[in-house]
Amino acid sequence: MPGQILAGGGLFRGSRFDDYVLELGGPNICSVPTATAYPETALVSFYESFAHRAQASHVLFNPWPRDDLRAHVLAQDVIYVGGGNTANMLAVWRTHGFDAILREAWDRGALLCGWSAGMVCWFEAGVTDSFGPQLEGMRDGLGFLRGSACPHYDSEERRRPVYRDLVDKGFPSGYAADDGAALHFVGTELREVIGAREGAQAYRVETGAETPLAARLL
Repeated sequence: MPGQILAGGGLFRGSRFDDYVLELGGPNICSVPTATAYPETALVSFYESFAHRAQASHVLFNPWPRDDLRAHVLAQDVIYVGGGNTANMLAVWRTHGFDAILREAWDRGALLCGWSAGMVCWFEAGVTDSFGPQLEGMRDGLGFLRGSACPHYDSEERRRPVYRDLVDKGFPSGYAADDGAALHFVGTELREVIGAREGAQAYRVETGAETPLAARLL
């Protein structure tokens, strides 16, 4: 079956989102906390959520990646990417060839999922605070999905105006997601939007237009 991507706006840990991840993907799940400045904290949270009900593991790149990196990742049903600095994360991944491994896993049917940086990275472009709190458009995402992405749409006041302005000035059209909402793609087609809390939704953002996409509450 085609690979899937579950791209979330933010703040999902310990919620129904994690249940849905296992339902969609399967029991072999691997955390990749490259983006965060505090990977130990992220991994504690990850294992608290998944260790008792799945075959949970993780991948780190400091001080170096594991010897069996490709084989380990290709054995996973789910690759789970958390938040943090998207630009730094992508640079590390590319240095170690991890971008190509992720593509191979997705082509083989894996579920790639995450929120914040773990949303933006799958698209061609995105809105990021990787370079400072002012937010900027970044055009060197992995490109598994066409267009752009913007997380934290309802929780950070600058996200909506910055994204809308970027798209109006020629930045690729794309999707925005509130905290607690996620876009589920099968292959490259959007299947549905899901919400882990009441009121969370996503949007299709194009030049001069923003179209709400209602979310199915989990």
